Amino acid sequence: MKLRIGIIGAGPSGLAQLRAFKSAEKNGEEIPEIVCFEKQADWGGLWNYTWRTGVGKYGEPIHGSMYKYLWSNGPKECLEFADYPFDEHFDKPISSYPPRSVLFDYIQGRVKKSDVRKYIRFNTTTRWVEYNEETQKFTVILDDLVNNRTYSEIFDYLVVATGHFSTPNMPYFEGIENFPGTIMHAHDFRGADQFKDKNVLLIGSSYSAEDIGVQSYKHGAKSVTLSYRSNPIGMDWPEGIKEVPLLTNFEDDIVHFSDGSQENFDAVVMCTGYQHKFPFLPDEMRLKTPNCLYPNNLYKGIIFNELPKLIYLGMQDQYYTFNMFDAQAWFARDLIQGKIIMPSKEERLEDIKKWLKKSTANQTHDDEVDFQTDYVRELISMTDYPEFNLDAVAKRFKQWLKDKDEDILRYRDKTYTSVITGTEAEIHHTAWLDEMDDSYERFLADVPELEKT
Repeated sequence: MKLRIGIIGAGPSGLAQLRAFKSAEKNGEEIPEIVCFEKQADWGGLWNYTWRTGVGKYGEPIHGSMYKYLWSNGPKECLEFADYPFDEHFDKPISSYPPRSVLFDYIQGRVKKSDVRKYIRFNTTTRWVEYNEETQKFTVILDDLVNNRTYSEIFDYLVVATGHFSTPNMPYFEGIENFPGTIMHAHDFRGADQFKDKNVLLIGSSYSAEDIGVQSYKHGAKSVTLSYRSNPIGMDWPEGIKEVPLLTNFEDDIVHFSDGSQENFDAVVMCTGYQHKFPFLPDEMRLKTPNCLYPNNLYKGIIFNELPKLIYLGMQDQYYTFNMFDAQAWFARDLIQGKIIMPSKEERLEDIKKWLKKSTANQTHDDEVDFQTDYVRELISMTDYPEFNLDAVAKRFKQWLKDKDEDILRYRDKTYTSVITGTEAEIHHTAWLDEMDDSYERFLADVPELEKT
């Protein structure tokens, strides 16, 4: 009998796993029976924008943290699929920092070409998973949300590709319950235009705070204040954006900070990160990790060491994204197909320890880039995923970090050359700070012709 593979999630990681198996089938291999479960009505994971917050149409927690006007915060040349370059999809050069709608179209292009939609059951959420040691199979309890029907499926391998940017960390500060303005987590943020002429406080010092801060500035916020717990982001902020130490408490609309300062605010956005949350898994199968470059207990950052038939994709903190998910999916596929031999538990543990030790040596962002480059390189070397110049990608990442330090408002106007095709990106027709329309049509339009109409 054919192996049965269950995949939970049809975002970039789950789609990468489907694509990996289709690639093997195209090369003449027999592939297992595959079923992918996606609780949203469409694929794309976080890239599938919804106006909804809180719960969705069927009462399930909203997965997406995507917002209007989001543009890639890293060069597209660093996330390009090795087997599906941007040139192939758009048939012309585009700029290095596309908006969400354009990247979502690119993600869809590859999986449409691969004909993997037939494997996905949409509007289906995973309720519970059990593993039978005797049969060595998973039983997955599922809800068909449209038909309000609960049923179960049995699988030989289970791939968890649910991501880890959906369940917010929501801290409490004294007096916050009396704040009269808007309070939200970045997960529920849907656009900065609501903050026009308002004083906005962002709590946090990572990518969400950085990007929502500049988006708020761009869309006309009166002031933007970023409150950090340990270390400031440390950019050369323009007038109107500033960083302050962590707040201590709220007093109505006044916020007090640990340096003794205080200020009035109209809105607060918690940019305080996300939890790795797997409520459908029993304790002994659940990955428990902070957001880091190498989660413990995962062999090659993928295989759950206590139960190697359980596979986690995309659980790392990320510089690399789409192409790293591909590398992981190809590796997982070849393990399932028997092309890579699973080492003993002790050997797997030693490999995990090696990578954990290496990760603790990272001191700078450049070190982190090199670490993840080496990780992706190792995975690719073990499969038939198309090789590409990872050192050149790492160089682009490091330049991107410098570009942001030099000008946080204009780094998206920079261009890079594709590592895959050698194509030089075009300069976008409108500077990012002046571009208020993030639609697919506007991005790809010839502006003089567009303005005539």
